[in-house]
Formats: sequence, structure tokens, C-alpha cells
Amino acid sequence: MDNKRPEKWYFKTWSLVLSFFCVGPFMLPLIWFHPLFSKKSKIIISVVVIVFTAVLAFFFIRSLKSLGDYYQFIENEIY
Repeated sequence: MDNKRPEKWYFKTWSLVLSFFCVGPFMLPLIWFHPLFSKKSKIIISVVVIVFTAVLAFFFIRSLKSLGDYYQFIENEIY
């Protein structure tokens, strides 16, 4: 008889990927509580998620600045 318990749905790969795309870095506790990942894997995944989030934040802020400049340009052209 096999005593291996089935893996919880929130530890499955599809669930981790989906949670990453939906909530970004807020999914990191799922990585750290995952029983099959080694500490090294958890650190690497955490660093990748944090760097990816920082890059997205940088581009988001840059796009907001560009959008603000564009609206300022249009406002100056109208008046």
C-alpha cells in the first residue's frame, strides 16, 4: 500500500503558473510552502519573480510618464 498523499491542487504546476500571472509576487508563499521544492529552488524562483515584477513596474511607470507627456502635448496644442 502506498502512503503517498496526493498533491494539493494549489501546489500543482498549472496552479502556480496561473497564480503568478494573476497575482504576481503574492504567490511566493505558495512557493515557500511547497514541500517538493528545495531551498535553492525556492530562492531562485523568488528572485526571478521579484526581478520580473520590478521590470514590469519600471515599464508601467515609464508608460504612465509617456502618457502624461502625450496628454500635456495635446493640451498645449489645443489651447
